[in-house]
Amino acid sequence: MAQKSKKIHTEKTSLHERNLHRDRYDFKQLIQALPELSSFVSVNPYGDESIDFANPDAVKMLNKALLKHFYGVSYWDIPANYLCPPIPGRADYIHYLADLLGSVNSGKFPVGKSVRVLDIGTGANCVYPIIGHREYGWSFVGSDIDPVSVQSAKKIIENNPSLQGAIECREQTSSKNIFHGIIEKDEKFDLTMCNPPFHASAAEAQAGTKRKNNNLGLKKSNNPILNFGGQRAELWCEGGEEDFVKRMISESVQFQDQCLWFTSLISKKTTLPGVYSTLKNVKAVDVKTVEMSQGQKISRFVAWTFLDKTRQTEWKEQRFDR
Repeated sequence: MAQKSKKIHTEKTSLHERNLHRDRYDFKQLIQALPELSSFVSVNPYGDESIDFANPDAVKMLNKALLKHFYGVSYWDIPANYLCPPIPGRADYIHYLADLLGSVNSGKFPVGKSVRVLDIGTGANCVYPIIGHREYGWSFVGSDIDPVSVQSAKKIIENNPSLQGAIECREQTSSKNIFHGIIEKDEKFDLTMCNPPFHASAAEAQAGTKRKNNNLGLKKSNNPILNFGGQRAELWCEGGEEDFVKRMISESVQFQDQCLWFTSLISKKTTLPGVYSTLKNVKAVDVKTVEMSQGQKISRFVAWTFLDKTRQTEWKEQRFDR
């Protein structure tokens, strides 16, 4: 069979300039970091080394290699069928959050353990805290409503000395609450972040999985495989991402003096009008929408604060100038 014309590979300029994953995957380097990856790597029709991204085991092994090579994580694992996130996109959110903090710090993003971040729904993979700590030295609290996810994230931290003391995991025991029961009295965070459940129902989540599988060229199935995995709390909730983010905004009012910036990813552009309306109703002082792009996929996060410019400056002086 004749080999297809070789694709021209360029730097992924759509990713943040500090993102370590702007270049295409160097599988020789990744295999050197994690030899087990080699059995999943083969030459594709374009003559390039790659993996089968429709194979959940291959995707998981790639993540292990990326986390080990770029972030020094020697142990990383997740339970079967739990979300195995694409690392480059997760890194982008972290880097743009650093820029957000820099916007109130004379353009310089603050680093070090004094910067505290709350990751709502950190998941079994604990990827956001890993990247945020390794790239900027920030301290993290990761919360999740799923006890299995919390235990998995704790195991990752316990098995990586470099993460110990930098990342704490807390279980959210109430399905009605997001910040309540997690943020303690007088506790302060410079950022909160969240990748909310995307779908509004299990059926909607399964339909999304089928579309993804079709795009990957998989055969149709009544029980589709999700190459990136995911449990209910990770993939869907009543009302989908719009209702979840609106609840988050409403609850954030009660913690407005304990956090500089609240943020959440917004996957659907149609979610934005309802989010903006809710932010107006709660009288958020400043609202920013930051667009991100990973190839053809466009995403964004919305950030809001209840602190005016004077109070933002006071916050900076108390926490970033130490």
